[in-house]
Amino acid sequence: MAVMAGGPALASADPNASAFPAVRTPAGKRNFTSKAVEEAIARVQKTVKDPELAWLFENCFPNTLDTTVQYAEDGGKPNTFVITGDIDAMWLRDSTAQVWPYLPMTKQDEPLRKLIAGVIRRQAQCIILDPYANAFYPDPKKEGEWKKDVTAMKPGLHERKWELDSLCYPIRLSYHYWKTTGDTSPFDAEWAKAMQLALKTCREQQRKTNRGPYTFGRETSWSTDTVPGNGYGNPTRPVGLIHSVFRPSDDATVFPFLVPSNWFAVVSFRQLATMIETLHPAVPIAADCRALADEVEKALKQYAIYNHPKYGNMYAMEVDGYGNRLLQDDANVPNLLAMPYLGACTASDPIYKNTRKFVLSADNPYFFNGKAAQGIGSPHTLVENIWPMSLIMRALTSTDDQEILAQLRMLKKTHAGTGFMHESFNQDDPSKFTRKWFAWANTLFGELILKVASERPHLLAKEL
Repeated sequence: MAVMAGGPALASADPNASAFPAVRTPAGKRNFTSKAVEEAIARVQKTVKDPELAWLFENCFPNTLDTTVQYAEDGGKPNTFVITGDIDAMWLRDSTAQVWPYLPMTKQDEPLRKLIAGVIRRQAQCIILDPYANAFYPDPKKEGEWKKDVTAMKPGLHERKWELDSLCYPIRLSYHYWKTTGDTSPFDAEWAKAMQLALKTCREQQRKTNRGPYTFGRETSWSTDTVPGNGYGNPTRPVGLIHSVFRPSDDATVFPFLVPSNWFAVVSFRQLATMIETLHPAVPIAADCRALADEVEKALKQYAIYNHPKYGNMYAMEVDGYGNRLLQDDANVPNLLAMPYLGACTASDPIYKNTRKFVLSADNPYFFNGKAAQGIGSPHTLVENIWPMSLIMRALTSTDDQEILAQLRMLKKTHAGTGFMHESFNQDDPSKFTRKWFAWANTLFGELILKVASERPHLLAKEL
């Protein structure tokens, strides 16, 4: 396990000690060091005039590289395993999101480029092992704590929760790596096989003629950790949408058509079609990728939009094709708030704007407003816990200076003195938080600061 990072900073007995102690993993103990990332840290710190915000950026942005990546070469080819932080397993979603903000720096940093190429290669291997699984171990023979789950578990799997976004995220990373670097070396026959499996799995989970091969059950007292309907989820009408039995929070869906993940699939399969046509023209799936994307988009426009009496036309988070819908949002991405971030719509899209107003209001049952902050939480962490990720995503998708500043101020005052982002914190007391080592949230915070420094540097020109 990598060196622990992100624990509470200890108070110093020395009254002259720095208010911002060194909490980043020491240089000699870091898993990976990128010249381009270190240069970005130095450059941005000169732009950020608030010393605490600059300190947070220095700690958070490199946290994935410092503590979670395990780079190796297999047959001379890069192969990179990425743990989430305090859980020693690799999620397809998290591993993409963790390295995503480093992509623009790969053009001037060859080792960093190889590291991310290695993530793409490892993700393909994971999908081939089981396209329905969400999280994997580095040891293909390892059996973990969930080996008795009532599903087709096998060695090498940490969890086998079917989440549609688990197949979309690797496509997102592959496509943008290709567009950024021009490098085609990760996209070999093994990668093409994984992509064919991704398409096959999503077609199966449209469940047009039968319920498909996937079921899941777990012996647990947490209702969100297992699946109703004898492991298939609650009933749906086959309308062309793709089932996602679990959300990106790893919680079971109420209605299995998870709208943000289906929009993510529309974007992803169009990207995959372009890649296949260019890189693997002999693999006959590009047309079906586009056909799937078109079919899902049409169904979303027909079944996922709800005319709210207060907000007008907006997206539900989950639907079932029968007219039932779940009106809320969850802090985990993909979610309704993050749709422009994922390329599913523009921030100015009227339906998105209505949806955003709902999501960021007291009418969303998981929007919490406390003494310390206001933001979106998740059933995963129960009530009154706000996720820093939701504050970050609100700022990343905002076009309003004051809204962005408000999120930065809340992020600054809710890290509980640790210098790192957490999974969630109590709305009234940030010292009560979950997951002290959560690399996705850390790196996403770094992405936000980079974006603001590039597009709105005036917001960082004075202390918050």
